[in-house]
Amino acid sequence: MRRSFLIALVAAMGLLPGCGSDSGGSSAPSPAPTPTASHRITLTSSAFTEGGTIPRSHTCDGEDVSPPLAFSGVPADTTGLVLMMEDPDAPHGTFTHWLAWNIGPRTTELAAGQAPQGATQGRNGFRKTGYGGPCPPRGDSPHHYVITVYAADRRLDLAPDATPDDVRRALTDHTLATGTLTGRYGR
Repeated sequence: MRRSFLIALVAAMGLLPGCGSDSGGSSAPSPAPTPTASHRITLTSSAFTEGGTIPRSHTCDGEDVSPPLAFSGVPADTTGLVLMMEDPDAPHGTFTHWLAWNIGPRTTELAAGQAPQGATQGRNGFRKTGYGGPCPPRGDSPHHYVITVYAADRRLDLAPDATPDDVRRALTDHTLATGTLTGRYGR
């Protein structure tokens, strides 16, 4: 009886694997926590405003180059910046369009099509390194593309094939400030 109670208690606390897990351990990992910070970075683009339409040149229908970005309000004690661009409206779950980390802490802007100097660029959802522009399915309502910048208090020691969840885990308890810019695009 006591053993049954302990097993039930441990299961209720979430310390045992959940239902549906097979013996091969192939259940999906739980998503990484979202890094948080009270300080805000202002992230803007001269190509589009918050909630505005991303120009065709920055999509798969155009030149497919990253949009120009500007950062302000980065804390002085930042060690490196992290940049993510994700589409939460993608049909099969959030799709990563750009992932870069260890961007110089004094970086204040990136020109259109410019890779962050000295940074590591991860693989996007297209299985390519660097930027891959918006390319939603034809006929879908416009998708939202969320660009997030994080100020980290340490360099991230990650492999180039790190996932967005790997990056978020590395940022947990090491995020000084964040900022977002959301654009829309439909086909």
